[in-house]
Amino acid sequence: MSKKRFFITGGGTGGHIYPAIAVADELADRGKEIFYVGNPKNLEFDIVLQKGYKFLPVNIEGMPRQLGLSLVKWGFRLLAAVIKSAYYIFKFKPDVIFGTGGYVSAPAMIAAKILNKPFMMHDCDAQPGLVTRKLAPYASVVSVAFDSACNLIHNKHVFVNGNPIRSKFKTLSKEFARKDLGLDDRLTLCIMGGSQGARTINDAAVALLKRLSKEDNLQIIFQTGKKNFERVIEQLMRIYPEYEADRNLIIRPYFEDMVTVLKASDIAVSRAGSLSISEIEAAGVASVLIPYPHAAADHQRKNAKYMLEKGASLYLEDSDTDESHLGSLIEELIRTPDKLHELQTNANKLAKYDGVERIVEQLENI
Repeated sequence: MSKKRFFITGGGTGGHIYPAIAVADELADRGKEIFYVGNPKNLEFDIVLQKGYKFLPVNIEGMPRQLGLSLVKWGFRLLAAVIKSAYYIFKFKPDVIFGTGGYVSAPAMIAAKILNKPFMMHDCDAQPGLVTRKLAPYASVVSVAFDSACNLIHNKHVFVNGNPIRSKFKTLSKEFARKDLGLDDRLTLCIMGGSQGARTINDAAVALLKRLSKEDNLQIIFQTGKKNFERVIEQLMRIYPEYEADRNLIIRPYFEDMVTVLKASDIAVSRAGSLSISEIEAAGVASVLIPYPHAAADHQRKNAKYMLEKGASLYLEDSDTDESHLGSLIEELIRTPDKLHELQTNANKLAKYDGVERIVEQLENI
């Protein structure tokens, strides 16, 4: 018998890519053949090539939010991407298509609908995205990360699976994670703004680094984002020129292995993307969540509010994120171990470690 063949699609940001890759990896481990449909200009291209999966390119960007010529041009690009995706379906004949939502996954799933090819969707957020809401009625199965998303999706086969996260979260210990990063057993803070970085968070963090390291003796892992790294270093050279000699600081534009970073941490300052939240939960980390204010459908604020209601994080508006406000929330967790432990425990209770296995089983049953 020939291998069962799957198309995986989703991209643009880590929140769409890494769940898709986690599902692809599990399918590959089960002997399935994987093709990845994505935009070659995006982050998914390099990640998929490193994994060794066959990459099928489609050129598509996010939909303009205003009427005008740009929207018309985008419509033609979408049509071209759908036609190209239909060609891939005719040529490679996948058994099932799996998409993680967002604009990159739209062409392949629209083509699947037109060609009557079964497909499954996964939506990462408490507020499902536009692509999920529009295409969910035609999907064989819809997977969601948050139970609050179920009421917004019109499909009889909706499952709350949590986000697909990497299996390493289950096996890596804090001791080994810290050893791998050259850290000891002191309190450790992770600052991250997602795969693209976050200037608001970076600016507030830069102003706090010296104090948190020298006065609070915190170990700090700081992911600046590739686009913001040089700006952060320029600011640090002015504010804290001795930062390079500070052994409490690890500052990098991007970490390929966020599992090790989060498992090494006690506290995380983060945007409120769904995957970041799922990984914070899986690592059992207390968090200060700062939702990106311009996220589509305001989904990051809804994600962060969900965590706040569950007693699993602290919350800070982007407009309030400065040295004073962010510093006081971090100090609150440093000074009150009971509060820190409460947030860590509640976050870990929300973790769903079997999301990948459940999604793959549902995929295989289509």
